[in-house]
Amino acid sequence: MRGLGIDLGTANTVVGTPDSGVVLNEPSFMLVKTKDARHALAIGADARNLLGRTPVGVSSVRPVHDGVIVDLESARTFVAAVLDQAAPHRRFSPRANAVMAVPAGATPLERRALLEVGHEAGLRKVGLVPEPIAGALGCGVNPMEPRAHLVVDIGGGTSEVTAFCFGGILTNRSCRLAGDHLTDVLRQYLRTEHKIVVGDLTAEHAKIGGPDDGDSLVVEGIDPVTGHARLVTLDGEEIADVLRPAITEIVQTLATCLEDLPAQAVGDVMAEGLLATGGGAMLRGLPQLLEEHFGVGVKVAENPLTCVAEGATACLDHPEVVAAYSS
Repeated sequence: MRGLGIDLGTANTVVGTPDSGVVLNEPSFMLVKTKDARHALAIGADARNLLGRTPVGVSSVRPVHDGVIVDLESARTFVAAVLDQAAPHRRFSPRANAVMAVPAGATPLERRALLEVGHEAGLRKVGLVPEPIAGALGCGVNPMEPRAHLVVDIGGGTSEVTAFCFGGILTNRSCRLAGDHLTDVLRQYLRTEHKIVVGDLTAEHAKIGGPDDGDSLVVEGIDPVTGHARLVTLDGEEIADVLRPAITEIVQTLATCLEDLPAQAVGDVMAEGLLATGGGAMLRGLPQLLEEHFGVGVKVAENPLTCVAEGATACLDHPEVVAAYSS
């Protein structure tokens, strides 16, 4: 085996191999015994589906917050469990090489934490590549060519816009407003305007799996006054209207990167357009907002949730990309 490409994201963890493509795509959730993060009881969808339903003595853990590791022990346990599931020992070496994606705006300390977690989870040699570079490579863009490219990545914990050219980053802006923030906005709206309290999974489903125009979505929750179960019906336009101000705030924050973009690179970006990746790329109305604020055409990645892991996997055959963008 030539190694693994890993996108350890706030919302989802995706793992790929050069020979098999994406071999794991699971929510970044883990169940552990309360106060003991050394052993995973469940990971991925199995753990996420128990969110809000965990028995006494069991806790739901998200090893990654805002795109970076905040607790080394739980992250180490999670990554080890992911490796066991994605690359079982009977098929692959337990100490494989890997390229892991990291936010372009991650600090040196956050990068070191990711390397440490990878090594202690059982990986032999770990290379780091910025997420926008991996996402672009996963979409067929060559990050080493002498042309400027612009990528917007809206994930679960962070949103980033990055311009790069010929093996180097020209400019990068990031903010800690992303998918999780949008979920919170929708949950608060339901409580305030519809007088219904919903769980994280319900709000997340309404956000990403909301109805199309003309359709409706039934949301289940609890009336905070009576304590009784209630149903609320939402249409697609209402959900879009609720999320639009928050999405606009994210886009406006990222669009300030144009102030730092070298003038000569603007022509390349206008010709090539902007590439949108991450789960946020699938939100209704996002391409139009990006076009409005950036002033260039927008291409949404064909596989916005997995292209970063696919690009990290491709880096195994292109170590020059990791070398160029690792500094």
